[in-house]
Amino acid sequence: MAKHWSVPLVVNVLLGIPGVVPFWLLWYLAVNWPLAEGGWTVREPTENDGMALWLVIVVPVVTLYGLIWWLANRPLRRRTALAPHTYWLLSLTAPLLPTAALILNG
Repeated sequence: MAKHWSVPLVVNVLLGIPGVVPFWLLWYLAVNWPLAEGGWTVREPTENDGMALWLVIVVPVVTLYGLIWWLANRPLRRRTALAPHTYWLLSLTAPLLPTAALILNG
């Protein structure tokens, strides 16, 4: 049983390894459309295919990742002694660690 924070942390960091793909897709989508429209970023000059093609790719990938993440975390939450707020904060931030490591290493 996962009584402490270590098992949820390890599981969520491991989920973050394949999670690099949906996180990157979401960032790419945000940078090239809503943030660029708001003037916060500069759109990729070669990105002229429109948003619909990207949504066809992003929505299934992010949905599948979110479903796997949810199915892994739901039973872990029941078996841990962590407070719900602490558990969900840990499980939402831990998958970002592999992406952050790649960004800092790149």
